[in-house]
Amino acid sequence: MPRLAINLHKLSAIVNTIIPILTLAFLLLGIYQSLYFHIGTVIFGILFMANIYLMNFQTDYAILRNFGILGQMRYILESIGPEFRQYLYASDTEEKPFNRTEREEVYNKAKNLDSTSAFGSQDLFNEHEIKIRHSIFPIPKEEVKPYSVTFGEERGIKNSHTITKPVMISAMSFGALGENAVRSLARGAKKAKITMNTGEGGYPKHHLLESPDLIFQMGTAKFGVRNEDGSLNDEKLKRLSMNPNIKMIEIKFSQGAKPGKGGLLPKEKITKEISELRGVPMGKDIVSPAGHIECIDPKSTIQFIKRVQDISLLPVGIKLVFGNHGEFKSLVKEMKKQKIFPDYIAIDGAEGGTGAAPKSFMDNIGVPLFPALESVQRILIEENVRDKLKVIASGKLINPGKQIIAIALGADAIYSARGFMLALGCIQALRCNKNDCPVGITTQNKHLQKGLDIKDKSKRVANYAINLDKEFKEILSATGSREYKELRNKKLYIPKVEAIAMSE
Repeated sequence: MPRLAINLHKLSAIVNTIIPILTLAFLLLGIYQSLYFHIGTVIFGILFMANIYLMNFQTDYAILRNFGILGQMRYILESIGPEFRQYLYASDTEEKPFNRTEREEVYNKAKNLDSTSAFGSQDLFNEHEIKIRHSIFPIPKEEVKPYSVTFGEERGIKNSHTITKPVMISAMSFGALGENAVRSLARGAKKAKITMNTGEGGYPKHHLLESPDLIFQMGTAKFGVRNEDGSLNDEKLKRLSMNPNIKMIEIKFSQGAKPGKGGLLPKEKITKEISELRGVPMGKDIVSPAGHIECIDPKSTIQFIKRVQDISLLPVGIKLVFGNHGEFKSLVKEMKKQKIFPDYIAIDGAEGGTGAAPKSFMDNIGVPLFPALESVQRILIEENVRDKLKVIASGKLINPGKQIIAIALGADAIYSARGFMLALGCIQALRCNKNDCPVGITTQNKHLQKGLDIKDKSKRVANYAINLDKEFKEILSATGSREYKELRNKKLYIPKVEAIAMSE
C-alpha cells in the first residue's frame, strides 16, 4: 500500500505561485468590482511581500529561503513540539541518531546562546553510561594549559602540523555536501583556527576557496590523485601536497557507517563539476572499491603508507574502523618490523555517520568507538609503540563530555562531522542520500543550496568550535587536570569495570 505523503517541494512552489496571482486578482476586483475586495489585496499582498523577503533577503533560516511562507510551518510546529511530544509523540531523548536535547545543545553553541540545562539530566545513569570523574580539588581555569598536538613530530619532519583546539572537522566531501555547505565549513574552520578534513571528493576546489588548514583524504578510489586503474598517481599527489593549505594526508581504509565497503555517491548528486573533480562519468552511482589496490596485507599496507609519506613530505595518517583484534595487532607488529609508522590513526566508531550506506552495514558491522579506542590503546601500549603516533577519535562526538571521554580512553584529538552539520543548521531530516536536503547542506540542488548563507553559517561553525573548546577547558579544570595528557581512563567511571573491581 503506497504511503500517504505530501511533496513539500511541489506544494511550496504552488503556494508561492498562487499568492502573487491572488494578490493581483483581488487588486483588480477591488478596482473594478468593489472596494471590499481590497481586504484580500492587503492580506495576500502582505503574504507576497513577506515571501519576497523570506526567500531573497533574510539569511538566518535556510528553510524559509527555500520554501517561503510554507516553511514557517516548520518553526511553528517546532515551537510547540515539546508539548506535542509530551502527550502524543516521542520524548526529547528518544530521537535517533541525535535526540532533541543533543541537537539543541549544538544549535545553542553555534548561535552563541546559553547552552545550559535545568532541573536535572535526562540521561538514564545505568550500567551502560561512562561518566567523567571530577576532583574535589579542581584546577583553577587559568592554570589549565593551552591544548596543543603536533602531528609528524615523532618522525621529526619539517612540515609537521600543530592543532591548538582538540576538535577538527571530520571528512565530508564536496559531492556528499553542496558547495555552500563546504565553503561555510571551510570559512568557519579558518575563523576558529581549526583543521578540516576534505573527505574523499577529489581535488578540494571549494575547500581551498576559503583557505583553511586542510587534511586531504585519499579514499580507496583515490579521487584527485588516481590513475585510471585506481592506483595512486605519485605526481598528482606530489602537486597537491605542495599546496600550502594542505597540511596532512589521510589514507582512508574504512569508515564507521560502512566498514568493509567503499564510499557511495548516488548518481542524483553527481554534477558535471563533481564528475570533473573526481574524474568519473555522470549518470551512474559512484561506488568506491572496498580497499586500496596497493594494500593486500599488512606488509604492503605499511609500504604504501611509507610511499605516501615520501611523496607528500607531510604528516600522513590512516583512518579505519576497529574490527578484528588480531588483524589490527598484526598491522602494528608490521609497523614495528618495518620501523614505519603513520603519523596518526583515526579510529571511527561503528556509530559514525555517512551520506549513503546500506542499512545492514550501518546497523550491524564494526565496533563502537569507546570499546574500539580501549582496544587500540591497549594494543599500542602492549607493543610499546604508543609514543610513535597520535590517535584521533570519531563517532557521535558532538559535545565536550563525550570528547573528554574519548581522550581519556586514548585519543589525542577529535573528529566531528555531524556536530558541524548541526552547527550549519541540519534538522536531521535523514535525506542526505536523496539530494533534496531541505536546508541545503547535503544536496547539489542550487535552489535548495540558496538557503544556506555562507557568511551567516560560517559564523555558527566558528562559534560551535570555540564554545566546544571553552567547555573542554572547563571540564579539564573540574577533573583536576592541567592538560589533556592527564586524561586517562582512571579519570572515568566505567560501570561494568567498576562492578568487576568491587567483586574481586
